[in-house]
Amino acid sequence: MMNKINPIPCFLLAAGRGERMRPLTDSLPKPLLTIQNKSLLAWHLEGIAKSGIQKVVINHAWLGEKIEQSLGDGHQFGLDIQYSPEATALETAGGICKALPLLCPEDYFLAINGDVFTPNLPIKILLEVVSKLQNDPGRPLAHLLMVPNPVQHLNGDFYLKDFIVSDESSMGAEKLTFSGIGIYHKDLFRGLEIGVSAKLAPLLKEAMTQNKVSGEKYTGPWHDVGTPQRLQELNAAYE
Repeated sequence: MMNKINPIPCFLLAAGRGERMRPLTDSLPKPLLTIQNKSLLAWHLEGIAKSGIQKVVINHAWLGEKIEQSLGDGHQFGLDIQYSPEATALETAGGICKALPLLCPEDYFLAINGDVFTPNLPIKILLEVVSKLQNDPGRPLAHLLMVPNPVQHLNGDFYLKDFIVSDESSMGAEKLTFSGIGIYHKDLFRGLEIGVSAKLAPLLKEAMTQNKVSGEKYTGPWHDVGTPQRLQELNAAYE
């Protein structure tokens, strides 16, 4: 029943090499690093399952077989997990483009970076945005979850004002950091070629020039698990 309410699929990005996390990532994919003995991907999957989403696609490249061995087909989470392997990481947009045939979204889908830690992420609330996007005659191409700028990224990414995300500053706009969590329309990736590396930012910036990117500020717990020290600190903080 829940799947009928929230039928959109979810894509988890797990293909990064995790260079800054070495040596931890020399033998383990970054999204399998653990906080309180639970992998970053497992944290995401538990939240996704509670939201009512059932279909999940995970891309992988570096040591991807370990991700498949760890998570399997998703039955332990009550999910249907499929995998989109990449011989070499295709960047965010390239990875999404390659995975679209597996995701098979009617229009929108949820995408979450596998290397962020967001305990208690309100995915159900985020999914309520989908119906608003579907009913918007302007057909937005993306809805981004924005967060206050962390200490390691004080300059932020984009400006948010009145639920519109822009690359340009304007009166009253707040510059925030993109969380790596977003809802995308499949048409955002229409011009890409499957199997070719492509970054997400240029696609978003182009859509922003057409006022087709909405967003909201999220002030709940969100962490970019970028260094071994940060991982250690998070394990201590959530002990």
